[in-house]
Amino acid sequence: MAMPIAAAAPKILIVGDSLSAGYGIDLRMGWVALLQKRLKEKGYPYQLVNASISGDTSASALSRLPGSLKRHRPEIVIIEIGGNDGLQGLSAEEMEQNIRSMVVQSKQKGAKVVLLGMRLPPNYGPAYTERFFSVYRRVAEKQGASLVPFFLEGVAGKDGLMQADGIHPTVEAQPTLVENVWPALSGLF
Repeated sequence: MAMPIAAAAPKILIVGDSLSAGYGIDLRMGWVALLQKRLKEKGYPYQLVNASISGDTSASALSRLPGSLKRHRPEIVIIEIGGNDGLQGLSAEEMEQNIRSMVVQSKQKGAKVVLLGMRLPPNYGPAYTERFFSVYRRVAEKQGASLVPFFLEGVAGKDGLMQADGIHPTVEAQPTLVENVWPALSGLF
């Protein structure tokens, strides 16, 4: 008996925070849904599993990751985490350890990894914002993950592309987020 295609489809697990959980927008219009649509249109059989939770920090995402890896057995893991660590002023060193552990655990389970980098607003001070931003590049280089240097490139700070809180992208920004992720992701197929 043949398995249904959806059950047999290879999975891409997205572990993120509110940016991937679709905070403030209709989930059907979020970048994850748009990415699933693009995969289907281009004939890639992947099924996206969105394990993103608004408010997640790298520590909470790391604690949930083993269960998600076991349950979904993804071929690719997209890690979009850290923004809340930065906004809460948490240790960049601890965030780096958590993200590194997420990449290592994903790769140990046979998954390829795409890491989505994040920047903080300048009001956090140049020393902290640079230390924070450099975490993503360093982890990607040392652990062999694909990197999107700044997930919100072309969106952050742009009128009409950010919600009133200045943190979360609008519906209009979601296609740009897909474009930011696509080169790193499609390079893994």
